[in-house]
Amino acid sequence: MKISNETKIGALTVIAVTLLILGFNFLKGKSLFKTGHFLNAQFTDTKQLMPSNAVFINGFQVGSVYAINAVDKNLHQINVEIKFNDAYVIPDNSIAAINGSPLGASSVEITLGNSANPLPEGGMLKSTEHAGLLSSLSAKVGPVADQLKVTLASLDSVLRNVNTVLDPNTKGNLQSVIANLSKATGSLVVSSASLQKMMNAETGVLAHTLSNVDSFTHNLAANNEKVSGIISNLQETTEHLSKADIDGVVNNLKKSVDQLGTAMNKLNSTDGTAGALLNDKQLYNNLNNTVRSLNILMDDLRVHPKRYVSISVFGKKDKSTPLTAPLPVDTTNTKK
Repeated sequence: MKISNETKIGALTVIAVTLLILGFNFLKGKSLFKTGHFLNAQFTDTKQLMPSNAVFINGFQVGSVYAINAVDKNLHQINVEIKFNDAYVIPDNSIAAINGSPLGASSVEITLGNSANPLPEGGMLKSTEHAGLLSSLSAKVGPVADQLKVTLASLDSVLRNVNTVLDPNTKGNLQSVIANLSKATGSLVVSSASLQKMMNAETGVLAHTLSNVDSFTHNLAANNEKVSGIISNLQETTEHLSKADIDGVVNNLKKSVDQLGTAMNKLNSTDGTAGALLNDKQLYNNLNNTVRSLNILMDDLRVHPKRYVSISVFGKKDKSTPLTAPLPVDTTNTKK
């Protein structure tokens, strides 16, 4: 009997699909034939529990979720069928709970009871809706996360409105205003502290100053006519000043200052005669020596006049030794 190629292809397709379904069910923890050890538990909220999710006892995985089915059409109770890896002894007062983890898949946690009677095959575990820290944390985090989303949405709207109102120019102006305000408040704090210190230490002086101010205002009121005349004269003076060539005076003053600066620079240098007189140390020493020699000559002339001028017929020329240093004040005053 000859089999056509179409029949072979069809048969291979059926076999492949069957193997695919069996492999998929095997990965989900199901087999073609329902064999193994099963228990059931009913919950009002399965917390996104899925078939093949793990089942733990004391932190050890003892099986997986085999199937999840609704008990009634109103979904008041949902039955979770658990398949165990081995024939474990589960007391009949054991409690099953669902751990809803926000970081991963949900799981079933069974807390063993202390009863001596084990649950029969396919028996019903007691269930509770409160199952440890992760489930409680997940229940608390959910409403907070929803509220946080609403808050973030409101904050985003506010920030968009603020960005719409505050363009770059306005932002720059606002920053400048805040900086200036900070400087002003700092100066105000310093001034307040100084004023407070002055008020505490100089209360009598301040009262005396206020008394002087009162006397001044009284004298000012008594001399109102004189003050009016002074103000009139001041007004006439300001009118004359406004008509005067202030710019010309300022320009001339600037030129004079520039010329004075040039002259001072020349005096500070040794280029000119006056600068050389002021800054040349050798010239100063020569002048000092010349003045000293002149003082010696004048003293010698007063002490020995005959050496230079002879008016006596019988006198003779003074041949004493000439002076080499100025005489003391008392010597020059006593000699004749």
